[in-house]
Amino acid sequence: MDLKNFLKKQWSNILFGVFIILLIIPQTRMPIQVFVQRLISFSPSETSEEKRETLSDYNWPLVGLNSEEIDFSQSEGKVVVLNFWATWCPPCVAEMPSFQKLYDDYASKVDFYFVTTEKPDKVTRFLKKHNYSLPAYLQHFESPDQLQSSVLPTTYVLSKTGEIVVNESGVADWNSKKIRNLLDKLLSE
Repeated sequence: MDLKNFLKKQWSNILFGVFIILLIIPQTRMPIQVFVQRLISFSPSETSEEKRETLSDYNWPLVGLNSEEIDFSQSEGKVVVLNFWATWCPPCVAEMPSFQKLYDDYASKVDFYFVTTEKPDKVTRFLKKHNYSLPAYLQHFESPDQLQSSVLPTTYVLSKTGEIVVNESGVADWNSKKIRNLLDKLLSE
């Protein structure tokens, strides 16, 4: 069998092998994982009213990347989008562009929190590299009970009354019409 016939018959196996090799190499693994995560992301779902919890305690100190201390309690009575993420997490990285678009349009109406446990310089470099202006905070203290998750990313959308309207784990498309309509509805209440 000559090389041309071999390649013609085995092209899919060769392509699959190259793909596996690219997944093994750290420099190419993350971009591939992010790309795949973006392909599979869907708009998050609203929690049914009978299953919603209400945040009972907003007391949660956070630290901004500039070392400014804030308290989550400043968002009591407001619509909130809270995302737990990390720079090393492919699903987290995959949903950041959709968050940036949402933030660009809703930053003046909704309180956004992008909370991580990573070092501030690493987070700053990541945000700068991707031109993100998302408000990132460092978590030094445990979040309120209803806002705890062991999965990254996890995102919560809270109503003005503290109702957890969305509790989404895993990658999602946050710049969807469905989420924009939900935020508009929550802002009008």
